[in-house]
Amino acid sequence: VSIIRCLKQDGWKCNRKGIMKKYLSLLKNSKLFQGISEDELTSMLDCLSAVTRDYHKGEYVFSRGERIDSVALLLEGCIHIQKEDYWGNLSILSEISEGEIFGEVYACLGSDELLNNAVAVKPSKVLFLDVKRILTMCPSACQFHGRLIRNLLTVLAQKNKMLTQKLEHMSRRTTREKLLSYLSEQSQRAGSPVFDIPFNRQQLADFLSVDRSAMSAELCRMRDEGILSFVRN
Repeated sequence: VSIIRCLKQDGWKCNRKGIMKKYLSLLKNSKLFQGISEDELTSMLDCLSAVTRDYHKGEYVFSRGERIDSVALLLEGCIHIQKEDYWGNLSILSEISEGEIFGEVYACLGSDELLNNAVAVKPSKVLFLDVKRILTMCPSACQFHGRLIRNLLTVLAQKNKMLTQKLEHMSRRTTREKLLSYLSEQSQRAGSPVFDIPFNRQQLADFLSVDRSAMSAELCRMRDEGILSFVRN
């Protein structure tokens, strides 16, 4: 395992300049690296033993029951955090967009097994950062390290808020109430009555834990009543 990890690190170092050039804007705008300069970011990626990996559509980045020690940041593609029960019923807990991190809670816990899967829903590239190096101040006491830790805490707090919002949708009694709660939040977030959502119909049904056919019928009823309109998925 140590040899494999060393090879990954060497592979990152060989391509670091190219990766930095291609993803610099995304990394600088990510919440994890907010307020960190380009020069600091370059040094930080070496300090955090950063490595990258590509994933095909449908490939698992993390799997239930696995223990992880790295925080993952999505550079390209799209990742769904999802859960399957014994009978194969799927529930989408969240969608990870480019520039967002995932796996940070279990990486920080260390010994706890993952309860959910992280799956690539399109070809994706992921950057992995050693969580121990994030949480432990380096001997040189880099000025940016303290900011990085504060940024990580901010991300954790924001994700906790998002989960609370999802629970609010899920607590509604009917499919219509769940849909209206979710769509209302999306409209408010967009600041407009016209907006896009990140899910197709099946994914939206999995996210709200409702039957797709029943949800589609409810959407059509609300459209016929003049409550909303939609295009395709």
